Amino acid sequence: MSTGLIFDIKKFAISDGPGIRLTVFFKGCNLQCKWCHNPESISPKVQKMYNAKKCIGALSCIEICPNNALKMTSKGIITDYNICNLCGKCAEVCPTKAFEMLGSNIPISALMKKIDNEAIFFDQSGGGVTFSGGEPLMHSAYLIKALKECGKRMYHRVVDTTAFSNVETVLEVAKHTELFLIDLKVMDSEKHKEFTGVSNEKILSNIVELAKTNCEIIFRIPLIKGVNTSKENIIQTALFINSLEGNRNVVNVLPYHNIAENKHLKLGNTTNFKTFEPPSSFEIKEIVSMFMEYGITATIGG
Repeated sequence: MSTGLIFDIKKFAISDGPGIRLTVFFKGCNLQCKWCHNPESISPKVQKMYNAKKCIGALSCIEICPNNALKMTSKGIITDYNICNLCGKCAEVCPTKAFEMLGSNIPISALMKKIDNEAIFFDQSGGGVTFSGGEPLMHSAYLIKALKECGKRMYHRVVDTTAFSNVETVLEVAKHTELFLIDLKVMDSEKHKEFTGVSNEKILSNIVELAKTNCEIIFRIPLIKGVNTSKENIIQTALFINSLEGNRNVVNVLPYHNIAENKHLKLGNTTNFKTFEPPSSFEIKEIVSMFMEYGITATIGG
C-alpha cells in the first residue's frame, strides 16, 4: 500500500491554482530556504509542535508520556527529544491542542476519499487538487499515483514545486499534470545556494525541459529585499522566462511576510531562524513594471 507523509490538507484553497481547490501539503523539502513560511514542511520526518499560549497546565501529557520526556517549566512544557519517540500520545490527550503532531502517512485510497468529498466545489468553481509542500517531487511515486487517480476523475491537477529533482521525475509528473506553480527564488546560482542550500542549475535546466511539454507553467517569485529584488535579478529572471518555449509570460510576485517566526518557536527552532525585510509597495510596483517591459504579466499574490 502506497503512503505519503502529509502534514496538512487544506480545503477551499483559492490561491493555489484556479477555482476552489483542495491543497495537499507533503512533508519534506530538499531546499532549506531561509525565509520559508512553512518551516514545519522542511523535515521529511514526523515532528511535534508545541504552542505555549494554548497550554493550560493540565499535565495530562506528562502523565501519559511513556518515556517521561516531558517536564513542566516556567516557560511551559519542555520536551526532551533525546528520549521522545514522537508517539503522539501527548497530543491525543491535550485538552487545548497545545501539542500538534506534524506528518501522517495517508494511503492513496484514504487521500482520494478526502479529495472526492470536495468534488462538488471543483465542478462549480473550475477548481481541483493542488499538491504542494514541502516538495511534492520528493514523494514522486505516491504523487504520480495520486495524480493518475485524479486524472481518472477528471479533476484539474496542479503541482506546486521548486523543480529541484531529476528531470525524469519532472517529465513523468508532467504527463499527469495540467499546471505547474514553480518558484524562481534568485537567478544567481551562488546566491541561490547561500539562501536555499542548493545551487539552481538543475532547477533551471528542469524548467527548460518542462517548458517543452504542453503543461501550463506559472512562476512564483517570493520577493525578499536584499535577496532577489534588485533590478539585475528581475531582468535576468525576465530574460530566462522569455527564453523558454511556449507562452510562459505570467508570474506571481509574493512579497515576503514574517508569519513563520511563531512557527519556528513552536517547533523549538530558535537558532536557525532568520528574519528578512519585505519590499516596499513602491519597490513592488517597480518590479511589476519591469516585468511588463519584457512582456510578462506580474500579479501580486497568486
